[in-house]
Amino acid sequence: MGGVDILAMQGRFHYYEGYTMQEVTMPVRVMYELGIKTLFVSNAAGGMNPEMKIGDLMVINDHLNLFPEHPLRGKNIPTGPRFPDMHEPYDHELIARSHRIASEKGIRLLEGVYVGVQGPTFETPAEYRMYRIMGGDAIGMSTVPEVIVAHHCGIKTFGVSIITDLGGFDVPVAVSHEEVQEAANKAQPLMTEIMREMIKGLRFEV
Repeated sequence: MGGVDILAMQGRFHYYEGYTMQEVTMPVRVMYELGIKTLFVSNAAGGMNPEMKIGDLMVINDHLNLFPEHPLRGKNIPTGPRFPDMHEPYDHELIARSHRIASEKGIRLLEGVYVGVQGPTFETPAEYRMYRIMGGDAIGMSTVPEVIVAHHCGIKTFGVSIITDLGGFDVPVAVSHEEVQEAANKAQPLMTEIMREMIKGLRFEV
């Protein structure tokens, strides 16, 4: 794509499906062994920030890991240290590049903290409010384990959430999986456009 060799996954493994964290993150380990240097991750997420609306794109600048199991628990795999630093799990330069591209193309692009939870239930109104107080802007059931393992492997990471539903506001709104999919499908072309341009820029990097 744009002169850059890429590897694309069709979906992902989710912790709520019953996989272990090692199984959920195994694709990232395989990518590392194949020589991948940069990881692009995306997800559908519930928006908790009052500025958000359904269909928005949010660049992830940090996360809260609320999964009950840590993907690096157990014997340390020698792709990284036993206690990896996590001060920049999402690459700042890639984030800045995404904003430049979005601005050039007139795409509304927000930025915020992603909360990773195990699922599979959507959040209650009280849970939405709690996660918002904790500092979250969007919430979902994926991404965080893969990002942690990618960081452990020394892979630079860029993440985007498509805001597919809203929660934690004054009036609770019911949400269904079908509605989430519909909102994600509508916003996906905009996300794809940003990522395509970002990937093209990688061809100048070693």
